[in-house]
Amino acid sequence: MTQDIVPPLQRAPREARPDRRYAILLAAEKLFAQRGYSGVSIRQIADEAKVPLALVGYYFGPKHELFRAIFEHWNSTIQERLDALATVRTHAAEPGYLEQVVNAFISPVLRLRASPEGQWYALLMTRGINEPLQETDQIMRQYFDPMAHAFIDALQDAFAGSTRGQVAWAYQFMLGALLHHISDERVQRLSNDSNTPNDPAAAPLLAAFITGGMRQVMAMAFAPTSPAP
Repeated sequence: MTQDIVPPLQRAPREARPDRRYAILLAAEKLFAQRGYSGVSIRQIADEAKVPLALVGYYFGPKHELFRAIFEHWNSTIQERLDALATVRTHAAEPGYLEQVVNAFISPVLRLRASPEGQWYALLMTRGINEPLQETDQIMRQYFDPMAHAFIDALQDAFAGSTRGQVAWAYQFMLGALLHHISDERVQRLSNDSNTPNDPAAAPLLAAFITGGMRQVMAMAFAPTSPAP
């Protein structure tokens, strides 16, 4: 007589544990974007991430290291802009070069702002790193200044004979227009609901505004000054 073979008991698959490290990073990103660096505590981040307070320190250490970890996590977005710029610079002598440089600078950020996973980081760039603090200054110097220098170099190619000082102003004006655009929600009210904040359709308008403004500024810089009577 044969016996029925009973298969061994199988453990039910355990529900995957949420990635608590990533949850902390997302929570910090959101709160820093909303309140700035100095307006957020580690306890608030732990509460937002729904993790024990000690776990924040376990994964990231002190608050400034958690802040830096956010920018390290998104450093690929800076590289995306630099890669686009490197491609553009191979065509520096061709028509439309300035427009391509501006597009390399603004388009990755606009796409990031429009994405559910990137919206808080995009806002963090506008609000969270503008406080005059040592922690935010270190972030700017480490992650954003090298990129700024690369774009200023490219803009000098677009405006032959320009000084670095003149082009640095143009870069800063470009940056200001971009950051205001991705953080602003007032345009809907001012347009009587005709415009939608962060509307992708506005991207060509922003690019045209920046390039037109740069050309006008540089024309003023190059204009001969009248001798005093």
